[in-house]
Formats: sequence, structure tokens, C-alpha cells
Amino acid sequence: MDKILIRDLKLFAYHGVNPEEKRDGQNFIFDIDLSVNMTKACYSDDVNDTVSYAKVVKTVRRVATEAKYDLLEKVAQVTADAILEEYPDVFAVDITLKKPEAPIKADFGWVGVQIKRER
Repeated sequence: MDKILIRDLKLFAYHGVNPEEKRDGQNFIFDIDLSVNMTKACYSDDVNDTVSYAKVVKTVRRVATEAKYDLLEKVAQVTADAILEEYPDVFAVDITLKKPEAPIKADFGWVGVQIKRER
């Protein structure tokens, strides 16, 4: 299956179990793989024959910032649900959601979750 890849999409949002995370917010980084059939677009060279990654980014931005959730798992799930609902040509979506500024007393690059959802 062909894939459209979105890497290191940084969004500022208000998710976390601690009150200050919902009050102050922090950066979240999304890596998204969209499984699609790109055969038609490969021959037509027409954006209407594929899934627009620009539109997907707008969807992810809207979903990730319109509500406040406790868990990264929930953010990843509502993001996957929105992509599958709004883009019928996406067969599956893999999301890695990273939280590089998590309030953990340790030296780390990021913590996160990874989910895959299919039609």
C-alpha cells in the first residue's frame, strides 16, 4: 500500500493529567502515515486524485486544539477518527504522538504513543 507521510508536525495544545498542562499548554509532535492508493494520482498528476496532506494537517490542527484531554492515547484516537471520517480514500492511519516537554523529572527526548487504525 502507498503512504502519504507527515513528519514532525508541531502543534501547541493543552493536554495532560496535570492542571498546569491544561492551563499553560505545551508542544506536541505528530508523525502520521496515511495508507492510500496513489496509483491514479501517479498517472494523472492531479491533487484531486489523492489525499491532500495540507488538508490533513488542517484537520489534525483542528482536532488537536479544539478540546483538552488527559491522555495522549485519547488525542491520538480522536485524530485518527477524524482522518478516517473526513478522508474516505485513507485505508489506514498510523499516528505517533510525541510529548517532548512532558513534566517528568528525567532527561529524555520525548515520550509518546503510537496507534494504528484501519477502516
